[in-house]
Amino acid sequence: MKVVTQVKLQPSPEAAAALAATLLACNRAADAVSVVAYERGITARNELQKLVYVRLKAEFGLAAQPAVRVVKKVVDAYTTLRANVRAGNLGPAGSKRRSRAESKPIGFRPDAAQPYDDRILSWQHDARTVSIWTTAGRIKGVRYTGHPGQLAVLEKYREGESDLVHRDGMWFLVATCEIPEVQLNTEPVDWIGVDRGIANLATTSDGDNYQGRRLCRYRRWQARKRAQLQAKQTRSAVRRAKRRARCEARHAAHVNHRISKEIVAVAGGTSQAKLWGSTGRGVALEELSGIRDGVRPFRAQRATLSSWPFHQLEEHIRYKARRAGVPVISVDAHYTSQMCPRCGHTARHNRPTRDTFCCRRCGLAGPADHVAGVNVRNRARSAWVLVNGPVPQRT
Repeated sequence: MKVVTQVKLQPSPEAAAALAATLLACNRAADAVSVVAYERGITARNELQKLVYVRLKAEFGLAAQPAVRVVKKVVDAYTTLRANVRAGNLGPAGSKRRSRAESKPIGFRPDAAQPYDDRILSWQHDARTVSIWTTAGRIKGVRYTGHPGQLAVLEKYREGESDLVHRDGMWFLVATCEIPEVQLNTEPVDWIGVDRGIANLATTSDGDNYQGRRLCRYRRWQARKRAQLQAKQTRSAVRRAKRRARCEARHAAHVNHRISKEIVAVAGGTSQAKLWGSTGRGVALEELSGIRDGVRPFRAQRATLSSWPFHQLEEHIRYKARRAGVPVISVDAHYTSQMCPRCGHTARHNRPTRDTFCCRRCGLAGPADHVAGVNVRNRARSAWVLVNGPVPQRT
């Protein structure tokens, strides 16, 4: 499976200036290539390369391989645009968003990421340095750093292109790694049911609770700062607001990474399994797609509901489980917090408050999110038996 690793470059001031000039030249060249592709309706890379290759080298100072990478970047951008149009992500035909996207050539930011292949970027893993092409010549001995686990994966499994990224004044290399598939556990001992929410981001059937109150407070604090910046209506305020938005997104992703890592480790199959106690189980999740469409929140609740990162948490759990060979199954999410897991009685009054559950029939009581996690686990047991049971013989 493909995973992405990121390392931080530590260039000297001279090297940083050369990298910045390189990104600027490559993206200006990409803009020029994009105009040609749009005006002539060319989608094939070889055909487009024949038209612009000489111009890229003469006018923008690109070497042979960087020119090829620029053409490939433009072709990939138009491929992505067509895929979004076909999928309806830009709206129906005639909509403003779709018309705006299709009415002009694709543009590239001056500091947009630039892909590098092994001909123009080489890694020296022992010395933790890279040799990278720039418009000012090849720069050798540029140091990089990163998380030890990321560096180990990079050294062992790196394959294909790497992207040079400039973000918030820092330089990064984002590399693609091809990690061997781990054999899937097709006979899990049991399942860990995971209930996802806003107040509690995740609650498992084992009783583990990952609260979201700190994340909600952090988002409210960021919202206040964002409102203050928006009131100033200056360019610097807009730039700072964008930086804060990226910081908030990274923080939410970090929280989801931590939660998903622990859940998959408890299920079993990861190198961290010994820390939490591997159990050889699978992970069961609620099917929450379209959940926002069925509610009409109050104005004060709209921001909280729209920023609820339940889908990102599911994606993190799925890809980490895939790396560890842990099966993941989705089950129906209806009434998981209102149904008694002992007697099956389902009623709204079984949940008198948001945090508590008390069955009106048998008296079973406990935290509502924990009960929901148990119901998710029980539904996963039934679903797995139905899917993997013997096929009935026809008579």
